[in-house]
Formats: sequence, C-alpha cells, structure tokens
Amino acid sequence: MPALKMKNANGWRSVLFLLVMAGCLQFVVVSMVAMSFYPGGTYSDNSTAGYAFPQNFFSDLGRTAAHDGAPNSTSMALFIITVCLAGLALMVFFLAVPPHFAGNRTARRLSIIGSIVGVIVGVSYIGIAVSPADASLTLHGRFVYAAFTGFLLIVICYSTAILKSRAYPRAYAFAYFAFAFVLAVYLAVLSSRPDLKTTSGLTVQAVGQKIVVYTGIVCMVIQSWGAYRVEQGRLSQGTPGPEQETRFGRVDG
Repeated sequence: MPALKMKNANGWRSVLFLLVMAGCLQFVVVSMVAMSFYPGGTYSDNSTAGYAFPQNFFSDLGRTAAHDGAPNSTSMALFIITVCLAGLALMVFFLAVPPHFAGNRTARRLSIIGSIVGVIVGVSYIGIAVSPADASLTLHGRFVYAAFTGFLLIVICYSTAILKSRAYPRAYAFAYFAFAFVLAVYLAVLSSRPDLKTTSGLTVQAVGQKIVVYTGIVCMVIQSWGAYRVEQGRLSQGTPGPEQETRFGRVDG
C-alpha cells in the first residue's frame, strides 16, 4: 500500500518525460504542415513555388513574408507555435532529469550544468521562433548559434554524467555522442561558409540543417524514453530514491 501511494505521488515525472517526447515529435508534424502553407522563394531564388525541402531553411517558415514577397502569416504562426512547444519540451526535460543522477556527485554536478545549458537552449528555441529572420536577422542568428553550440555542451555534460552514473544504460550516452558527431560536422561545414547565393551552397546548408534538427529530435526522444524507463523502474521498486538498481540498468544508490 505505501508503495502504491508513492507511485501515485511521484508518477508525475514519468508523465513529464512522455510529454517531452510528444513535444519533440509534434515539431516534425506541425513543421511539415507549415511547409505546405509556405508561399515560395528561397534565399537564392525568389521565383520558386512553395517550400523547397532541399533549399529552404526551417527559419523560412517563420518569416513575416516569404522570399517571393507574399505574406507568410499561416506558416509563420505554425512555426512559432511548434518551435515554442519544442523549446518548452526541452526545458521540461532538463529540469526534470537531474534527480536521476543524485547518487553520484560528479554526475549530479554535470547534470546540473547540462540542465542549465539545456534551459538556455530551450529559451533560445523560443527566441528563434519569435524573432523572424527577415525582421530581426541578427537576433535570430544569435539564438540559432546559442541553440546549436549549447547542445554540444549538453552532450558533453550528460554523456559523461551517464557514463559516471549507473542510472542509465550506456547506450543513452552513445545516442548523445551520435548527435554530437552530426552537429559537429554541420558546424564545421558552416565554418567553411558555403555560398547561400549558389544552389549547391544553399542546398548544403539547408539539408545539413534538417539533418541536424531531425537527428536532435531523435536524440531527445531517445533520452526522454530512457529517463521514462529509469523513472518507471524506480517506481516499480516502490523506493523513493532517484537512483536504484532496476531491471533497466544499474543505478547508483
């Protein structure tokens, strides 16, 4: 009976992790709907019709006017909603997950640092949404840079924390590593400054951005699922500590 009461009291964290997964996945669906409403035009060619997946950026969806000059209100509204929800989902995840690392001092500190950066990244996503590239390009670019580079620090902190703690199977650290590799390659490509005015340069950057974003979504869904499993394992044991031995993996006690 006490264990059942504890499950009812503490199950909210599991619900949060499921909501984070939903918050990540909704971006894929809603952004695709937004693409269908985008009037047309790319950075290098304002005569194209509709959204060109290989040559339009996600940020094009959030412009007040499309590259072809047409109003972009529907696509912009959907973009703001979906990116803000994704940013909130990131913040929820990084605020909810640190207690899983309470049993190891180094892992706990790393998780706190990683979560601080994670909240900043979530805020940056919201900043990206509310600062259209055609109205506030400098601010928009700063939020994009903060979000992408911040994720690298998150990966360093949380992958190390997972390896230090026994709360997670190491596969979740490797998921972070895989995303870090993709992100690092994209940042390296950007450092070479592909020319956005050429079709090839624009395609490299636009496709690269989508690979990074979709890989990031997969990574965070995996991490949210991992946190959910750890939390469920703890609750199934009927114990209040955030880190226990569970059937999902060894954890610090």
